[in-house]
Amino acid sequence: MDCYFHTAVPSVAVCIDCTQTICATCRDEIGLCPGCRLERRMAAASASRPGLGGQRGPQNPPPGPQPRATYEPRPAPAARKTVTALATVSPETRALLGLGYPLWPLAALALLDPKKSIAVRRQATQALAVNFGLFGMWVALETLVHIPLLGISAWPLLAALFPVWLIATVIYGVRVFQGDDVRVPLVSDWLDEREMRRAGESAPA
Repeated sequence: MDCYFHTAVPSVAVCIDCTQTICATCRDEIGLCPGCRLERRMAAASASRPGLGGQRGPQNPPPGPQPRATYEPRPAPAARKTVTALATVSPETRALLGLGYPLWPLAALALLDPKKSIAVRRQATQALAVNFGLFGMWVALETLVHIPLLGISAWPLLAALFPVWLIATVIYGVRVFQGDDVRVPLVSDWLDEREMRRAGESAPA
């Protein structure tokens, strides 16, 4: 078998540390190969070298998997927490809010709630937004009807606007009376951002 360190040189023994085959040139008097001799010298030199202050410096920890960072769940916005209080509102107030969706003057009356409940004010605002938003859409479609060519595409939308308003307001009103959290597209998101902004401004620095 050839020497581990020399090609085409027959080996005469094995290293007593690494058990690699070595030739007579590579083997020392105790039977070590050149690699093991170098390793022993480096170990002896590092052990005899003093650190700062007579002590060895801190050693780096062995590489290993780092602990994963933990993320705490983001707290829900203040607006979402207060909406759940709608189920605790009196049945009379919930009935007023429910009727405020198809009859917007009742929603405006609900804004005068003496307890100033955020849940009541939120549902009343949504009811007013639904009614005035659909009314504005009706005015826009009614204007488009009298415009040539554009009025052809506006007629179907104008005809479907009243059934959509009636069904939506009745469903919203029944759910509010049952104490559910009614969310109106676009309007609820705008109210959430407004409540979060208000909570951030009132929070201590």
